[in-house]
Amino acid sequence: MNFAATAALSLAMSTDAFAVAISKGASIQKPTLRQALRIGLIFGVIEGLTPIIGWLLGQAAAPYVEAWDHWIAFGLLVALGAKMIHESFDKADGDDQKSADQSAWVLAITGLATSIDAMAVGASLALIGVNIYATAAAIGFSTFVMVTIGIMVGRALGAVIGKRAELIGGVVLIIIGSVILYEHIG
Repeated sequence: MNFAATAALSLAMSTDAFAVAISKGASIQKPTLRQALRIGLIFGVIEGLTPIIGWLLGQAAAPYVEAWDHWIAFGLLVALGAKMIHESFDKADGDDQKSADQSAWVLAITGLATSIDAMAVGASLALIGVNIYATAAAIGFSTFVMVTIGIMVGRALGAVIGKRAELIGGVVLIIIGSVILYEHIG
């Protein structure tokens, strides 16, 4: 793959994570650049590792991953979205931020949900003999940058939408999961 194709693939793989990052940034009360970089790093590492995992599984696992990737992503994103919506109604008036929402575990699950398609891409790249490490590094870096920017964009939106940010973020996750499912079965 040439540089342009790798760049385009990297951006395409990071768009779901970017959308999730905007909603996450809106739901966190005034995230700092350090928090945005941390979240970007978590998403970037996961998004960079999943094509390598897919590539290693290769041709044998490609049909399995492709057959189920959309259902797995849908289920994880809907579950996380429903959790955010539920928590948006449970919050006390002064409690705009929960530390669990920023835990590495929750962020990793969210990152995994948005990167399952990258695993399928990695499996298909094994069939054409691509340098998977360079491609995975490009995907991971692109996701890191896009998520960091998305968190900061979400910060600006969070100031506008206030307490409804977590509710809106949960709805956005469910919509993203539904779009992923629709694109694969529709």
